[in-house]
Amino acid sequence: MASNNYYDPADLRKFGNITEWSKELGDKFFDYYGKVFEEGALTAREKALIALAVAHTEQCPYCIDAYTKDTLQRGVTKEEMMEAIHVGAAIKSGATLVHGVMMMNKVNKLEM
Repeated sequence: MASNNYYDPADLRKFGNITEWSKELGDKFFDYYGKVFEEGALTAREKALIALAVAHTEQCPYCIDAYTKDTLQRGVTKEEMMEAIHVGAAIKSGATLVHGVMMMNKVNKLEM
């Protein structure tokens, strides 16, 4: 049955298939991805929470699904999840607004 959504949740399970048309690069990506999420200076729980916040700022529904599930499995609370999303939103909006300085500089230059 065809999905009525542009983003089909079933496609998340197909993510590994990206290696089919470019095996070398796909394999390198998944090696890198796996290494990034290994325990290091940050715990796997902390990395999952960061990934959830970034998933929201990037507006990736597949990532949101995956990291919502992952963070819950790692014991992250709903409150921690929402706070992380607000942190991501604040950084994203701040980054957008600070670029307003570029616009202001351009306007000032054009008005000379």
